[in-house]
Amino acid sequence: MHNLKNFLGPMRVSFLLLTPACVLLGTAAASWSTGAVSPWHFLLALAGGVCAHIAVNALNEYSDFRTGLDYRTQRTAFSGGSGTLPERPELATRTLMTGVGAAALVALVGLYFLRRWGLSILPLGILGLAVVAAYTPWLTRRPILCLVAPGIGFGPLMVMGTDFALAGRYSWTALVASLVPFFLVNNLLLLNQFPDVEADRSVGRRHLPIVAGRRASSLVYAAFLLCAYLSIVAGVLLGLLPAASLIGLATLALAVPAAIGAYRHADDLARLKPAMVMNVAINLGTPLLVALGLFLA
Repeated sequence: MHNLKNFLGPMRVSFLLLTPACVLLGTAAASWSTGAVSPWHFLLALAGGVCAHIAVNALNEYSDFRTGLDYRTQRTAFSGGSGTLPERPELATRTLMTGVGAAALVALVGLYFLRRWGLSILPLGILGLAVVAAYTPWLTRRPILCLVAPGIGFGPLMVMGTDFALAGRYSWTALVASLVPFFLVNNLLLLNQFPDVEADRSVGRRHLPIVAGRRASSLVYAAFLLCAYLSIVAGVLLGLLPAASLIGLATLALAVPAAIGAYRHADDLARLKPAMVMNVAINLGTPLLVALGLFLA
């Protein structure tokens, strides 16, 4: 069990639940548009998404250990990494290989769908691998790109990529649906950066809470929440999402107190934790509810 924990730790397994939620949203979009999807293609898309998430997590763990950030971060349930490498430094090379190996598996999945559907899927694949490779060493030093890169990865890339893998074409439904995790996952990483401001600054990172401050970042957080829910409403009004997908608005019951809590307690990290918990629930629950609406329509 101890060896299994050391192996799974750098993958940040508890964070991987986000991937099935986004893949299911892309699957629901394809199902609503086409009426049927291939179970084999669904499983392959899910495997590719999980491997992409593992690659980012493992490479981030390796980088944070090599730069010394792990030794400066106050670890929480939502930020600061798994803590595996500071306890077991000899696992660093294995962690790097896990990240590289997972990225290679993503590329293999992409090659399968490239052969199945042709070159149209290539832009998503190239951009996806670029985000995986560049996030920790490059994007975390550019505030705007760092802000939107997570949402691009789990929104347009994962949702639209799944939809394309299952249906063989791009759709406006998948694009609109992908805006929900785009805004929400940006927020997930944004709020999780609040406890790490001082530690991240010490190793040269420049994300929004560092350059604009936590209080200003909490306003961006609230704006992104609003945009996520407006995306659902706009999709229904435009006829690109079924009315049943409005059940995704149910998580507004969490979003409002989360936004208020993030603003009021931006600089009080102990009192910020309830907002961080709600933030995770919003990120998991909203895409799943929108997907449920698409499946039921």
